[in-house]
Amino acid sequence: MTILTDFETEKTLDIDYEKTALAVAEKALELENCPYEAQISLILTDDEGIRQVNSEFRDIDRSTDVLSFPMIPFESPAAYDILEEDESYFDMDTGELLLGDIMISVDHVYAQAEEYGHSVTREFAFLVAHSIMHLLGYDHMEKEEAAVMEAHQEAVLSALGIVR
Repeated sequence: MTILTDFETEKTLDIDYEKTALAVAEKALELENCPYEAQISLILTDDEGIRQVNSEFRDIDRSTDVLSFPMIPFESPAAYDILEEDESYFDMDTGELLLGDIMISVDHVYAQAEEYGHSVTREFAFLVAHSIMHLLGYDHMEKEEAAVMEAHQEAVLSALGIVR
């Protein structure tokens, strides 16, 4: 598992975010039965940076906590059979599955940790788990989909002992 991290803000995230992101990603892929080593790009930014990207790619001119940019058009969540048809989903040098990009607002990590009354580590881990579920094809547009996605996110965090 490789996580390529870019820190695009002057604001600091006073936790071991690389270790946390790696643990969450590995556990999520394990629980989702991913048969491949994978690669994710993680961009840590501030509210203004994520607002600009949200506006450009989603036509929503406001900041948000996390954005996910999946590389694989899963027909159903974690249905890896699509990967057998197309080698372009893999890094040619490492052979890792290219899952996609995650962008997290450091401002939102701190604000939401305070709002929900839990640690910054827990909030960051939640946002990584949430985003990885999106990279694997989960969504929360419908109530039933949201319940499934939330259960998968919670399973990852619980397995790691990251609780509220």
